Amino acid sequence: MGETAAVVAPRAAEVPVVEQEVVRRIRVLAEAGWGHKRIAREVGVARNTVRRYLREGSAADKQVRPKARRLTGAEQQRAVELWDGAAEGNAVVVKALLAQEGVEASVRTVQRAVEERRRKVHAAQVATVRFETKPGQQMQVDFGEKKVRLGGQLVKVFLLVAVLSFSRRLFVRAFLNQRGDDWREGVAAAFVHFGGVPLEVLGDNARPLVDEHDRQAGTVRFHPAWVEFCKDWDVTPKACGPYRARTKGKTESGVKYVKRNALAGRDFDSFGAMQRHLEEWMAEADARVHGTTHERPLDRFEREEKAALRPLPSRPLPRRQQRLKRKVANDALVDVDTVRYSVPHRLVRESVEVQVGEQQVRIFHAGKLVATHARGKEPHARVVDEAHWKGLWRPRTVEPAEESSKLAVHGRSLEDYAAVVEQAEKRGAA
Repeated sequence: MGETAAVVAPRAAEVPVVEQEVVRRIRVLAEAGWGHKRIAREVGVARNTVRRYLREGSAADKQVRPKARRLTGAEQQRAVELWDGAAEGNAVVVKALLAQEGVEASVRTVQRAVEERRRKVHAAQVATVRFETKPGQQMQVDFGEKKVRLGGQLVKVFLLVAVLSFSRRLFVRAFLNQRGDDWREGVAAAFVHFGGVPLEVLGDNARPLVDEHDRQAGTVRFHPAWVEFCKDWDVTPKACGPYRARTKGKTESGVKYVKRNALAGRDFDSFGAMQRHLEEWMAEADARVHGTTHERPLDRFEREEKAALRPLPSRPLPRRQQRLKRKVANDALVDVDTVRYSVPHRLVRESVEVQVGEQQVRIFHAGKLVATHARGKEPHARVVDEAHWKGLWRPRTVEPAEESSKLAVHGRSLEDYAAVVEQAEKRGAA
């Protein structure tokens, strides 16, 4: 790197330090015999300031601001080297390291010295080279979340968005969580929607997908369940670098597009109604002219990418396999992603395992199947088998009516009182 031009300090200027009226009062009080401490307290300045103005007289009325520290060309080059190296881009650390080498400079002076280098590094980090993949090569996937009003209630919805990198065809499915099972179910549904399987799937470093990503070694250890899923579908899992979300910029943009365009501030009667809306919206998204390719994604897909995708498996493959541990509540229900399922009431307060499939939910206790339900997808819904609550409530016993009123213990019945009232009314009428 060539020698950098020296930083030019601003022109020194004379600036008043203390107002002239305050200086005048200091002198008047001093002539009146006041001490320095008393004067300082009276006019609201430091005692040393009082001493200086009284000692130097009118010469102290104004103060010359010292010139800003300037680094020589060699010192500036050294500051840049330290900023790139040991200081790791921290001007405060550069200042301390320069001081150790006998060069005194303020943090602001260091910042001016490394400004050009800092600007170049920032530009290199922000700049992105768009990477175009071949047809059928890659599908990018990501999850986003958004609060949506369903049936008048605000619900957090998780959106899996998949984008074919070449054609930009888009797929979206809503979930009530983003566990490993949700990732796998969503990705498999995307394969089915596109009618074929790409060579690789690029995701981020979400815990359901990646156990560990070593940035220095450049190695990734994927979650075993994700590895098995990719083997079943014969795709290669890929993960973008940590904090490098732009690596999968196509699906990052897709998530924003879904949240801002497909859902925006819309209200839906139910979760199912929202999903049906998303299915209709996907067709509209595929038919729009894409801002980057300047083509409709569906046209690009039909012309070049459809034939490049590999066929779907001939047999159905498992998508959800995780078992969730739950404790049965006092009302004989277990909660899975806000949906509550019943179990036999004898298992209240017991621990159970819940296996959520695509269509069914099965509940196990001590390894034995105790309940099977159709999978509920509406938030805060209850899926109940009435047989599980049989015997939980007992009908209230109705006591037989007494043959006579309790007034009978006093020797009279209600009929006696009615007869008395009737006779009194007759006498009054007469």
